[in-house]
Amino acid sequence: MTMTKRFFIAIFAVCMVALSAVPEDKQAEATFATMSHDFGAIQEAKGPVSCTFEFTNTGNKPLLIIDAVASCGCTRPEYPSKPIKPGKKGKIKVTFSPIGRPGAFKKTIKVKTNGKERTVTLNIKGTVIPKK
Repeated sequence: MTMTKRFFIAIFAVCMVALSAVPEDKQAEATFATMSHDFGAIQEAKGPVSCTFEFTNTGNKPLLIIDAVASCGCTRPEYPSKPIKPGKKGKIKVTFSPIGRPGAFKKTIKVKTNGKERTVTLNIKGTVIPKK
């Protein structure tokens, strides 16, 4: 092996070692306790029902919930507007209105964050028992 080849191999090895020692970028990360909720059978006559999805920022940078959008106007998510510090918990409350929607339902809520996973999908489902 020539001296030039050895030199480039040595430089390459030093660069690889140096790059492996560089810390990863700081990032927020939302880790949800559960990603879905089953309301089971609910009475249309009793009106809206709600559930709460709890999450923890398991990253090392503040977590921002940028937006939460439901797949249908019958479902309304509420989310924190302030950053969630690393190690702290937050909640997203989801309310479903069964009025005029008899039968089985499945809805999704897309949660947009500044975290490692930019979009997280939450799910709700159940069956609406119609008014008599």
